[in-house]
Amino acid sequence: MEQGTFVEEVLRLPSPAPRPQALACSGEHLWIGSWETDRIYGIDRAHFTVFEERPAPGKPVSLVAVGEELRGVLSEGGDDDHRFIRRYIPGHGFKERDKLACPDDTGSFLAYDGEALWLSQRYNGRIYLLDGSAHIRREIESDGQILGITFVDGALYASLWFGKDGGAKLGRVSNDRVEVIASLPFAAISLAHDGQRFWCNDPKTTSIVAFTL
Repeated sequence: MEQGTFVEEVLRLPSPAPRPQALACSGEHLWIGSWETDRIYGIDRAHFTVFEERPAPGKPVSLVAVGEELRGVLSEGGDDDHRFIRRYIPGHGFKERDKLACPDDTGSFLAYDGEALWLSQRYNGRIYLLDGSAHIRREIESDGQILGITFVDGALYASLWFGKDGGAKLGRVSNDRVEVIASLPFAAISLAHDGQRFWCNDPKTTSIVAFTL
């Protein structure tokens, strides 16, 4: 761990919906999923206005940009909480037939490395590289809960939570382990990157936050 290293918050904007949970960055757009409304919102980053709003077939846990499309983890079945990876096409919404069950019926956040999806399990402290059928190809361990993952310049980063005593951290994967590299001022839910800045949700203040190292 790099002692005394913190991130710099550069932008904080109000979420267009309560309890922002899922978050993805695609070009000039942000995509938000609300845990309360069960809807997906497309946001123009330049003006921070909503240009698209569509229902989700469950609670949106996470989103990630895959080319011009999105992939999302959805919690479906109410209290049964079955986890699926679904395909979202901007302008059309979720495609019912494009649905993969998460390994062991559990999964939270997604990242995309340009070729394949990576899936985290928050409470198990695991990140998995998946094949096209959502089968596990590689496993990475974390000592903390994983609140979000994203790729930046070929490196996999993770938002971590170590409880009230350990607090929130930013980690980077090295040798199949997530190593802490900086402290975060709040528990950052979801993690994305626009090429210059990280983005995350701060549900306690119903905000979307951009920060840099």
